[in-house]
Formats: sequence, structure tokens, C-alpha cells
Amino acid sequence: MATAQISLPLPVLPEGWSAPNDFKAIGTLSTPNQRNLEPVGPHFLAHARRKRHKRTFSEDERIQAQENVKKVEDEDAGDISEAEDPLMLGRDAKDWKGQDHYAVLGLSKHRYRATDSQIKRAHRKKVLRHHPDKRAATGSSEDDSFFKCIQKAFEVLTDPTKRRQFDSVDENANVDPPSKKAASKSASAFYKLWGPVFESEARFSKTQPAPKLGNDKSSREDVEEFYNFWFNFESWRSFEYQDEDVPDDTENRDQKRHVERKNNNARKKKKTEDTARLRQLVDDCLAGDERIKKFKKEARAGKDKKKLEREAEEKRVLEEAKKAKEEKEKLLKEKEDAEKMEKAEGKKAKEAAKNAAKKNKRILKGSVKDANYLLPVGEEAGAKRVDEVLGDVEAVMGKIDNEELAALAGKLGGLKVAEEVGKAWKEEVERLVGEGKLKSGEMKILGS
Repeated sequence: MATAQISLPLPVLPEGWSAPNDFKAIGTLSTPNQRNLEPVGPHFLAHARRKRHKRTFSEDERIQAQENVKKVEDEDAGDISEAEDPLMLGRDAKDWKGQDHYAVLGLSKHRYRATDSQIKRAHRKKVLRHHPDKRAATGSSEDDSFFKCIQKAFEVLTDPTKRRQFDSVDENANVDPPSKKAASKSASAFYKLWGPVFESEARFSKTQPAPKLGNDKSSREDVEEFYNFWFNFESWRSFEYQDEDVPDDTENRDQKRHVERKNNNARKKKKTEDTARLRQLVDDCLAGDERIKKFKKEARAGKDKKKLEREAEEKRVLEEAKKAKEEKEKLLKEKEDAEKMEKAEGKKAKEAAKNAAKKNKRILKGSVKDANYLLPVGEEAGAKRVDEVLGDVEAVMGKIDNEELAALAGKLGGLKVAEEVGKAWKEEVERLVGEGKLKSGEMKILGS
């Protein structure tokens, strides 16, 4: 490349400039001291390391990064160290709702007990191991799908609301109740097997701490407190995590509201089922608890046994004679009452069934009328159209029983739009055709 040199003259000094003549020294330099300087510090150590191992800057940085990762992993190799499942490493990041966030971060054995510190340490460890830049530096062909799973797990578990929603449906944290046979093997087996079950369920309690199951030496007050607590259990558990995703399309508001209603109904159903499940679990535990039997036995033993037996015997003799007479009269009266009730119930049932059938038929006929006999809004239904539609309705009603009639009426009761009513009738006709109760093409309007 050609170069050019340009000479520039110094600027001309102003008139009257006399600095060399006016200069006055106001001090002198101190006597110089000789000192030995030694090269130290991280940068010198890095320079020495590169020289010793004959590395370039990039090679040294890569090797140091690997050593730092190993150091971090060794430091966290205690309570947050788990073997990684190969199937988990191949997860699709889009299916993040189906992943086990605790397992992704290596916290399977901690789950809802994991602290914020453990979650952050586990996240750092996973990021250092699976970061795309680090994987690329080591020549790995693994994509960043699992790294996205790690980031999503960290996002959920560090957000108190999202974490609580996930903990509500984390079935891996549940402890299955023992079988009756396993719990009754020994006195200690009952408490050993049932205790963890209630400790697991207690994480959903609004009141903390929850009372423990205890052991065979627990007092009557403690046992009663335990069962009273669980029979009146107040749970914060919710099921939003399993909601169907609400579409973000603001133009389709009806679809959005439909999905929201569907999610709300699903949550209520799951909440009801979970309450019933927990109540059954408490009932099963109570039924096998030998302490309850012991307390009842002790209560009975505290009474005067002889006095109770004497009074019971006297009462028994008097009551037997009275009971024999009353039993005879009771049987006669019950027989008469049963016959009367049977007749009345039979008559009542027939009337109720008859009235229900009439009402349901009115609903069926009214559904097509309200839907303008399945014609578009604004189009008037002629007499022929009315007769054909009502004729089809009568034909269908003649092929179904009262239960099917009630079911169809329930389906049509809330429908007003012609398309929805027509669809419901079409489904019913197709069902009857499939069951052989109607012939294909027998319907003029409803089956088309």
C-alpha cells in the first residue's frame, strides 16, 4: 500500500513570549530509590499459564471455562445432584406443560420442599452443562431444546403463583395410601405407611402446621384433633395448570369465553373429585386405626359392668314381651302401609313419567319452532315445511323411550340457533339410524 508523508510547520509563537527567561524552579526532585518489581496478579498468571502450556487466548479460555463448570458441579454434587434421564434430554420444549420441572432441574427428591436457593443453584448447574454455547464449544450435536426446558422449569419454579399451580398437580409428589392388608401387618406398619400419606396431603392445607398421625402412644385428644382437622380440611389446591390454553385472538371473543367457561367447569369438577378422594382416604385410615377401637373399649370398661348387666337384664325381660307384641303389630301395619305406599308410588310414578314425557315432547316440538323450523332467520316457514318438520319430530319421538326423550330434551332445552338445533336433531337421527330404529332417508328434514 502506498504511503504519503506531509510536513506541517509549527505554529508561530506570539510576540512577547518569554517563557524560557521567566521560568523559576519552585522545588527539586527527590533522591531516587531503587526498588525490585515482581510481576503478579491474575493477568500475569494467565499469561504464565498460556506460555507454559503453549495455548492461544481462545484455547485457554475454553479450558478454563470447562474447569470452572466442573468445579461448580463438584460443589453442587450433594443435595441437588441427579442422574439425567436420556428420554428427558430429548424432550420437546413446546410440550413444557407435560414436563416434570423438578426432574428437569435435578430436584426430584425435593419437589415442593425445594428452597429458592436450591432451585437457583440447580438452574446454574444445568445451564453451565447444557448452554448452547458450551455444547457447541465441546463439539456436541445436541440442540437447544432441553436448554429451553431448563429455562421454562426455572421460570415456573421461581414464580410463586406458577409454582403453586404446578405443585397442585404434581402427582410425583403424592404418596399412595397403603392397602388394608399392608397397613394391618403390624402395629408400627399402620403409622409408618399412613404417616407419609398425610404429610404429603398436608402441603395443600391452608392451616399450617398440620397435625401428625402420631403413633400407638398418642393421647385421645391428639388423635381426635388429627381426625377433626382432616374431616374439616381446607385446601388451597387448584387446577389452573391443567387449563386448556385460551386463544390470544381477540377477534374471536366467543371462542375465548367458551374456553374460559370450559376451564372453570373443569376446575370445579377436579376440585370436587379431589375433595371426595381425600374424604375417602381419611375414612379408610380411620377404619383401620386401632387407637379408635382402644379408646372405645376403654370408655366402655370405665363404667360399672355389673350394674349395667343387671339393669340390662331387667330391661331385656320387660322389653322382650313388649317387643313381641309391638313386632306383631308393626309387621301388620308395615304390610298395610307398604301395600298402600306401593300403590301410591306406582300411581305417582306413572303420573310423573307421563307428565315428564308430555313436557319433553313440548320441548322437542318447541325447539324446532323456536329455531324457525330450521330455516335461516328472516325466512318464513310455510305450512308444508311446518308439517314436514313436525312429522319428523313425531317420528323420532315414536322411536325413543322416556329416558332418551328426556336426554334429547335436555340437549335441546337451551338451544335457540337454527344451526345448533338442526345439528342436535341430526345427531339424534344418526344415532337412531345406527341402532336400527330408523331407516336411512326416512326423515324429510331433520336427518338432512
